Amino acid sequence: LAQAAAARPDPAAAGELSPRSVAKGAAMPKPAMSMMGLMGTPNVAAEMLKAEAEAEANEVPLMRYVEPGCPYREDDVMAPEQAVSTGTTIMAVEFDGGVVLCADTRTSTGDYVANRASRKISKVHDKIFVCRSGSAADTQALTGFVVNYLGQHAVELGKLPSVNTAANLFQILAYNNKERLMAGLIVAGWDEKKGGQVYSIPLGGTRIRLPYAIGGSGSMYISGLIDSSYRPGMTKAECLDFVRKSVAHAMALDGSSGGMIRTVVVTKDGIEEDVILGDKLPYGP
Repeated sequence: LAQAAAARPDPAAAGELSPRSVAKGAAMPKPAMSMMGLMGTPNVAAEMLKAEAEAEANEVPLMRYVEPGCPYREDDVMAPEQAVSTGTTIMAVEFDGGVVLCADTRTSTGDYVANRASRKISKVHDKIFVCRSGSAADTQALTGFVVNYLGQHAVELGKLPSVNTAANLFQILAYNNKERLMAGLIVAGWDEKKGGQVYSIPLGGTRIRLPYAIGGSGSMYISGLIDSSYRPGMTKAECLDFVRKSVAHAMALDGSSGGMIRTVVVTKDGIEEDVILGDKLPYGP
């Protein structure tokens, strides 16, 4: 035992404190090296923090799971897909006895023209049409639902449905799904109750009846032209000239609008459709 006690190192000599010495109030020994000493000078510490920040910024987030041995490049698999920008110009005007609907025919996906002769004026019922802008998939899906519901409603009524009912169905679907849809709509048509009517349903699902309505990316370029050219009480021929001139100006100024001009006239007597080719527009750049 005496030999073991003699071989035990002295805590004071090793720079440690024994419980007895702490109890007596002995001073704590200083650490061999401070934290700043471990990291080096302040400049070195700042450089280390900067390097860590750059590494975090350059780190590619894991967007989807990749199987081992995937043949695709990492940037193709991991990079998040950018949203596709869309654009169009749609318009509708009331006149005594009916409505005139007008739209361009360019369907764009970013800088690429996916379809230069598309139909943005869709038939909802016999004398009710809708002009679609925004996501083509979203607006086509909405139109399909409304065509289904409105057809059942017409069978129950035993007569043609009202334009207001069709616009209300579009509004319900657009408003209840406003966070998941990109759909700007103009519902127009004729019924025996109120005659020609135009309802604007922009993004968000608001429904407003207006004497005329415009929508799409090209509408911002022609708002002044429309304010100066529109007159209440215009005839059918005047309304046709008005919408064709306005949409042609939008097509000349908006890169996402183009192609041809399609028009649809809805009256008590029936439907009149027409198209103006791209080389015969009333206005061009």
